[in-house]
Amino acid sequence: MADGISRPPTSHPSISRPTISRRSLVLGAGALPLLAACGNPLGNQNGPRIDARTDAAIEYMQQEVPGTAELVRTASGMLVMPLITEAGFGIGAAYGRGALRVGDATVDYYSALSGSFGIQIGAQQYAHTLFFMTPGALSDFRNSVGWSVGANVRYAVNTNAGTLGFDTATLAEPVIAVIYGQAGLIIGATLDGTRYTRIIP
Repeated sequence: MADGISRPPTSHPSISRPTISRRSLVLGAGALPLLAACGNPLGNQNGPRIDARTDAAIEYMQQEVPGTAELVRTASGMLVMPLITEAGFGIGAAYGRGALRVGDATVDYYSALSGSFGIQIGAQQYAHTLFFMTPGALSDFRNSVGWSVGANVRYAVNTNAGTLGFDTATLAEPVIAVIYGQAGLIIGATLDGTRYTRIIP
């Protein structure tokens, strides 16, 4: 040094660089298509798939549960859950997705979740339809943030002739539920506690 003073060499703190294992890299790369699929609605066929199942459920219901055609014709709207499946977690949880129809058009998609539905019905898979018989009942359902079944729902029952019996008073009920499976109408089943939430499939 020109000034004759000896100075120690300047030292820099060591900088540790993150290391990425090959396994982590492979797993991360593999997750990218899944994340893209979740966030990108392009090419998503979930809506059309639910619509197709809803169409099939409506046709089956009208064939196997005589009298429901009258409900379809007179209701302000109907929520069709084509397939409810027990989750099998030991608590009777059940889940399904369906479509809300007004006229012949789907206006929204909904999920149904229940913690006791399966225990009460005792079936593996089943379907149900909620008929909103008044514009007010339909509006209340659509404007709710999570709509739950309780005393606000009347259940359809068979008459001695094997068809659903509806009089003027019954058709004036705000919401009528029809629960059906492979053998047709399921008698004595209840949807109590089932919660419906609007979804983007």
